[in-house]
Amino acid sequence: MIKEAMFYSKTENKNVQCFLCPRNCKISPGKFGFCGVRQNQDGKLISLVYGRAVSVAVDPIEKKPLFHFAPGSKALSVATVGCTLRCGFCQNFEIAHSPKIIGEELPPEELLQIAEESHVGGFSWTYTEPTIFFEYYHDTALLAKRKTMKTRSDDSEPLRQTVFYQTWVSNGFTSEDAVKTAAMNLDAINIDLKGNDKFYRETCAGWLEPVQKAIKLYQKLGVWVEITNLIVTNKNDKDEDIKELCQWIFDNVGPDVPLHFSSYYPVFKMKEPPTPAATLEKAFKIAKDVGINYVYLGNVRSPHESTFCPKCNEIVIERKGYNIYNFKLIQKNKNWNCPNCNQKIPMAGMEWSRFGKKRR
Repeated sequence: MIKEAMFYSKTENKNVQCFLCPRNCKISPGKFGFCGVRQNQDGKLISLVYGRAVSVAVDPIEKKPLFHFAPGSKALSVATVGCTLRCGFCQNFEIAHSPKIIGEELPPEELLQIAEESHVGGFSWTYTEPTIFFEYYHDTALLAKRKTMKTRSDDSEPLRQTVFYQTWVSNGFTSEDAVKTAAMNLDAINIDLKGNDKFYRETCAGWLEPVQKAIKLYQKLGVWVEITNLIVTNKNDKDEDIKELCQWIFDNVGPDVPLHFSSYYPVFKMKEPPTPAATLEKAFKIAKDVGINYVYLGNVRSPHESTFCPKCNEIVIERKGYNIYNFKLIQKNKNWNCPNCNQKIPMAGMEWSRFGKKRR
């Protein structure tokens, strides 16, 4: 499917400049941007992946990972090929860095039909980088927004509630204008904050500042934000690097933003050994010492898959893998509280959660 791209301008001699990500690629006729999926065709920038889904699957929202958004719900996960970065440790390199534009033609209308038939809570644009298939997400989200249903979140009059939520799993290497436009229809996002600027430049072919700006801007615009840090052995696993990352989160987006440390495994171009369990435990302690309230460990079995009350240390959401075995939070008006000490636990998207009040 041919789709003219958003976020670009035309220059002289049919050249164009793309403003989707911070690279601001200047692209001559017939050439491609860094991402490999946006091409200058006779002076127009075209998205080559619009409606070309390379992966579609139903996943628990916890797999994203999003632990404080719509818990227990299922998401229709969608991806195309392409990425704005070139991480040497890419876990999905076969599709993120595919040399060819591959994928099944699934326009937004068909995606919505799949979502309805799958009885999911919403969409997760994931596996590769949602920024590079922005138009696909954007049109699907607008189409989904027209589908609403009546719901009651309390004892007030019925409200109109969007049927499907929209979530991203993103590297955050996105332009400010694209972030602002995405946020208009986005309910939640998990951003991979990979390390310091040196790590980005040496390992990811990018740089840190735009990612930090995106995290702050998404939060400012009302999108629920969670952060993941994949700890790569001998690359971003030093105590001082982890503390610097945690301190930035604490100082800039607050202590209640959920932080997920994830275990790395050798893949793609990276040959370093897998992340030791002790390194993940160390990172957990560093984050808690900095003052981050909700810290999780991923890609491993750990007690730190569950949510603990930061005040009394009661388990309030017990998880094993991507499954919730015990949801203890008590709803009081619009808040969700610890049943033991009444501490407010930040949650979002509960209207889509099987633990929230049933929609009517």
